[in-house]
Amino acid sequence: MSTEKLTEREANMYSPLTLAFLGDSVYDTLVREHLLRQANMPVAKLHSAKIKLVCAEFQSRAYDLLAEELSEHELAVLKRGRNATGNTVPKHADAAEYRRATAVECLFGYLYLTGQDRRIKELFAVMMTLEDNENG
Repeated sequence: MSTEKLTEREANMYSPLTLAFLGDSVYDTLVREHLLRQANMPVAKLHSAKIKLVCAEFQSRAYDLLAEELSEHELAVLKRGRNATGNTVPKHADAAEYRRATAVECLFGYLYLTGQDRRIKELFAVMMTLEDNENG
């Protein structure tokens, strides 16, 4: 799955919600791979574990952790995602959580489009420390 990397300027032309649309998939794929590499388990168990990590509540909790690790430009992308309008809030999350989760997804989408795979993995690892702390 090779895509041509965009410049920061080109990536900034996309709306935050469009970046989040892509970032949701990027993050979901990382979570699936992370869980698969942890243990060979039945798909139903993998799915249950995935749901806990891709929900707005978990992503919202990771927001502050990520914000501490970001460059000024990355933080601007995160905040742009958080401030995006037009979000419909699912029943299982409040508006603030959902906006913060959208911000995380926006950042992942932006980093993916600009070809910053290594940075995505670094930030994903930071998010997974939250999972480790909650489970350990």
